[in-house]
Amino acid sequence: MTQNYNKMMQDSSQLFGTNAPFVEALYEQYLQDPGSVSAEWRGYFDALPAWDAPVAELPHSTVQRSFAALPKAMSNGAPDADHERRQVKVLQLISAHRFLGLRVANLDPLKRHAKPVVPELDPAFYGLGDSDMDTTFETGSLVSAARLTLREIMQLLRQTYCGSIGAEYMYISDVPQKRWIQNRLEGFAAYRDMMPRSVAVSWGV
Repeated sequence: MTQNYNKMMQDSSQLFGTNAPFVEALYEQYLQDPGSVSAEWRGYFDALPAWDAPVAELPHSTVQRSFAALPKAMSNGAPDADHERRQVKVLQLISAHRFLGLRVANLDPLKRHAKPVVPELDPAFYGLGDSDMDTTFETGSLVSAARLTLREIMQLLRQTYCGSIGAEYMYISDVPQKRWIQNRLEGFAAYRDMMPRSVAVSWGV
């Protein structure tokens, strides 16, 4: 019994004490890009209990930043558990569009094939409805204003990932390359709304 306990403590000792921040940073890096950590750590994180959700687990720093900003968003200064829950759902909705928006993009001008139904791209999948559309949420890593209404977030996501350009880049293992593409795609969509209409038409956007 004592030997088993000692072995268990030895096998997991790297997760505690002064190593904890290092392991947390590694896991954060793994969430953003599994290929960016060593094979040994990737195998360890892969063996953790599965994330029970239809889209990838969000990097913790994104969620933490959103939670840290919530008190400022509340008029009475008191945290709102329901708003916190919906905030996380909005971040999952953003992540889903980055992964799955390509599947419903307008890439078939002759309309020979019916578009698939992708439930994860519908706010209702996350328990978000019409009453939430004019609620302001933190946008996390979305290249946009720090806070937008859900209606504005959806408009930006649809323009970026469900329009006439199919973008598939979340599989890229090089994080700077992936972030570069993400910044160009989402940044252009946000800038497009500020363009004079004549310029937008001339650019075909």
